[in-house]
Amino acid sequence: MNLQDLFSSDIDWWQLLIALLVAVTTLVVSRLARKGILALMRRAPGVTEPVATFVSRFVGYAVLLLGLGIALAVLGANIQPLLAIAIVLAVIAVLVLRGVADNFAAGVLLQARQTVKVGDEVVVDGPDGALTGTVTELNARSVLLLTVDGRTVHVPNARLLADPLINDSSHGARRSEVQVRVRHGGAALDDVVDVVSRAAATAEGVHHREIVRALITGVSDSRFTIRLQYWHHPLHGAVTTSGVVVAVSAALADAGWTGTVTSEPGAPPLVPPEAV
Repeated sequence: MNLQDLFSSDIDWWQLLIALLVAVTTLVVSRLARKGILALMRRAPGVTEPVATFVSRFVGYAVLLLGLGIALAVLGANIQPLLAIAIVLAVIAVLVLRGVADNFAAGVLLQARQTVKVGDEVVVDGPDGALTGTVTELNARSVLLLTVDGRTVHVPNARLLADPLINDSSHGARRSEVQVRVRHGGAALDDVVDVVSRAAATAEGVHHREIVRALITGVSDSRFTIRLQYWHHPLHGAVTTSGVVVAVSAALADAGWTGTVTSEPGAPPLVPPEAV
């Protein structure tokens, strides 16, 4: 394809003038469109800077291509070969960038709905099971998580929409629990519950706006088994639970009771069968 095939042989001066005006107008409109879209995306809730920049550039390039086509049409160009090439390139781009486009669209939805935000602790399905991490970045392709052991995980945006997602931080607080086994030595159940509940409430990190709840899960002649449930900051579960274990253990020792406090409930004790 040469220039004679692309353009008609007779081009008037006014066609050149109109094509020039279209080109200049296209440049101005493209720049204004990029600035306008960028300002609009920055004001949208939950849209990060990389996403806003990508959308504004895409709109700017689309305006430039549209203006180029109009200018060529004014000059009497046969744009059918160019349209064929553009269609082929568009199809190739769609096939190659299909995953990128899916992740970009999913990223826009995630940020618009504010499903997750930077600083949230989330649980997703990993290669070896459930994976817990804190969101450190949201971009056009993936969500970056920082695990408690220092690993950085890139989770594709489309996967967060398709698979189950647990957000531990959306409520603003999280509940944990410890199991207490006490050899009461004849003490009343209410007294034991009161001592361990007060001790758990004094631990650092335990919220005071929600009371510590004690659930009785086992009663025998010598032992009480109690589950203590308490609320804390979503990201401070391990530290707060450690403080509760120490505080409750100290309270049991002060009361003269022998007991075990653990954040991992153990197996129930074996009870011999009753005599027939």
